[in-house]
Amino acid sequence: MAAKPLAVRLLEQRKIPHEVFEFDPAIRSAELVARETGMSPHLVYKTLVVELDPPKGKPYIVMAPSDTELDLRPLGATLGVKKLRMAAHKDAERHTGLPVGGISALALLGKGFTILIDERALLETHVLVSAGVRGMDVRMGVADLVSITGARAIPLGT
Repeated sequence: MAAKPLAVRLLEQRKIPHEVFEFDPAIRSAELVARETGMSPHLVYKTLVVELDPPKGKPYIVMAPSDTELDLRPLGATLGVKKLRMAAHKDAERHTGLPVGGISALALLGKGFTILIDERALLETHVLVSAGVRGMDVRMGVADLVSITGARAIPLGT
């Protein structure tokens, strides 16, 4: 394994059980990560950057199953905002300082982002999330993920 990313070091420091999965860093799709790792797509969570439209303030960091299409209208209603949009790749990278395909809520702790997770995650024991670099994810307990990130569980789609 190359140098450990911040997210992995953080999990080790806090003694949070996890398993590291490495794959080709050219893969940027959570659905392809599921295929590469042999995990069910509903257990591989993609990290999306969602911003107000027009952009204002920090965007939301949204963790959703790879097999979910995010519907921004209900998300906006849940958050009490009128209009949301997906951040363009360059904007997502500028906001987070992380490359698309490696954006991770675990690597953004303490940076003032509101972190959201699909409420269906609470029905699972473990999920796979980005480790903060392309080509590396971590499988960890959902309770630990929610606890460490302070993620708010909300309905995100079907």
